[in-house]
Amino acid sequence: MAATELRVLWQRIAGLFGSLLAMGGAKAIELPENRAEGLYHLYKGGGVTADGPALLVRKSIADKVSLSGSYYVDAVSNASIDVVTTASPFKETRKAYDFGVAYAHRDALMSLGVYRSKEPDYQADSVSIDVAQEVYGNMTTIALGFTRGVDKVLKHNEPTFNDNAKHWQYRLGVTQVLTPRLLGSVNLEVVSDDGYLGSPYRVARVFGAAVPERNPRTRTSRALKFRMIGDLGERNAARAEYRYFWDTWNIKAHTLEAGYSRYVGNDWLADGFARFYKQGKALFYSDNATSETLYLSRNRQLSAFRSFGIGGKLSYVYKRVPGEYELKINGSLERIRFDYSDFTDIRSGEAYTFNANLLQLYVTATF
Repeated sequence: MAATELRVLWQRIAGLFGSLLAMGGAKAIELPENRAEGLYHLYKGGGVTADGPALLVRKSIADKVSLSGSYYVDAVSNASIDVVTTASPFKETRKAYDFGVAYAHRDALMSLGVYRSKEPDYQADSVSIDVAQEVYGNMTTIALGFTRGVDKVLKHNEPTFNDNAKHWQYRLGVTQVLTPRLLGSVNLEVVSDDGYLGSPYRVARVFGAAVPERNPRTRTSRALKFRMIGDLGERNAARAEYRYFWDTWNIKAHTLEAGYSRYVGNDWLADGFARFYKQGKALFYSDNATSETLYLSRNRQLSAFRSFGIGGKLSYVYKRVPGEYELKINGSLERIRFDYSDFTDIRSGEAYTFNANLLQLYVTATF
């Protein structure tokens, strides 16, 4: 699990892999449009470089069924603070596959997806089921979802180490047309984890001495997210969202994000956004513990820290044939600052901070 801490980044990139913010009114549930995308992404920050391609293809059949498949690659070069202070820098490749099928019936859309991610020392498999139903004259959309995941955890150069983690994720969301120009949504997510939830490579510190990390084998987390999107007229839109996270490890986190989108002419769409994140530390986290406890971790992702990101996206319609196809060229860039309040860089003795950049370039074809 040498690239464990990049997993959150990979999820963010996957979530961004798609079209830019769409602006428009509500309409009956439809199958996702036929689409093909090719993406290149690059993340660099904190001693970590991750880059690679991603491909997505989605095709509908008989206006009732949509099939999709994606392929994602990360080539990771890791010399992060955790690695350089406890081990040697390394390089490895992560590959992910995703296959899905969606079925539309009247005002309901049902989706089934399977996912696999594989690294030399970590494998994650999951199955997802989602249902979205429009009610009240298509003014309200209710969405339900469930994901079951199983991870296999290994360790380099230790063939006897073999553990696993199981995950259950439940989703509930409501999207409401509030006015002809205002859309609001509320989403709740509950995740239950069981099994090996740490890293076999990471160590903690007790009076300055390195000891193996020890995390609880169970964790339940919840996240509640509110979002508003407003049409400002003249092909402009703004959005604002707030997310609150809390779990049984006593971590509490807040995320604020705001964005603005604007069409420039008929072929350009620009989007700017800013994001602020703040979290408290886990019960058993310690930068340098003064006593041995049952659970102990120096994972900086479980410490108290904050981050601020600012970025922009730009989309250009390269060619359009109405009713047949459209080809877009897209790009996005985000700059992120991380500040840790109780995680020390043991090389300098100061609180750890770093900057990161996330670049994405992709081509989208709808047909």
